[in-house]
Amino acid sequence: MELPLAPAVRRMSPETLRRLGAGLALLLLAGCETAGMLRPPGRGFAETEVGDPKAASANIESLSEVIRRNPSAEAFNTRGVAHAKVGQFQEAIADFSQAIQSDPNSAAAFTNRALAFRQIGRSDQARLDFDRAITVSPNHAPAYIGRANLLRAQGNLDEALIDLDAAIRLNPESAQAFHARGLIHQKRGDNLRAVTDFDNAIDRDPFAAAPYQARGESLVALGKYDKAIEDFNAALNVDNKSAPAWAWLGLAYDRQGNRAKAAESYQRALSIDPNQPVAKQGGRG
Repeated sequence: MELPLAPAVRRMSPETLRRLGAGLALLLLAGCETAGMLRPPGRGFAETEVGDPKAASANIESLSEVIRRNPSAEAFNTRGVAHAKVGQFQEAIADFSQAIQSDPNSAAAFTNRALAFRQIGRSDQARLDFDRAITVSPNHAPAYIGRANLLRAQGNLDEALIDLDAAIRLNPESAQAFHARGLIHQKRGDNLRAVTDFDNAIDRDPFAAAPYQARGESLVALGKYDKAIEDFNAALNVDNKSAPAWAWLGLAYDRQGNRAKAAESYQRALSIDPNQPVAKQGGRG
């Protein structure tokens, strides 16, 4: 149950609030190519769950009580995180803006607001905020990752790669950064380098589905169908309602020559998403 956590929020220290707020940049680096911020374009991972709306409402109210007692940048930033996690992006932006007003050097608030702007399609404003986050704190790795995802979505792979190299130098344990860099190598057709980066992402966070999915796609391109099937099954163990994972599993079986399992996997994908392109194409084959 999440509801009993609400009183605990009222007792949070400023340092705890700061850590929670700074964490949004990582939480929001999630999703797939066609989705937005809590799943930003560019398929990251580290999904955030919406959870019980009543619990979320109680948590936001608890944070509002913290703000009434102490309207600090950390408190506004943390409530912004809570709003963003339940899809209330305008409210989140308002809170991050208040945090920035209170502390113009808050790289976390700039990064979080940028990610929220991406969710509502304001990419230009997001870019400005990522830039500001890096200006006020050149060592803030989440801002480089967020900006790289934006640059990749815009087709600027060279600059995105520079940002991800910087993020990895700043935080060599960042699964998100390795995953995002692997996607750039994959998009360029350099699947060997992509697989190495996805390996590193999985080593650092073995419980996220997206790196297995991405590595499986590169393994298919490299003709390593058995290993690709293992990866798609690993992705499905995390999320068995992933249409892309079922579709690519079907493609791997298809390339392997197992038509029966390919057809079954394609059908599972189409039952989840009738427009899944890989499954539609495979199903006609």
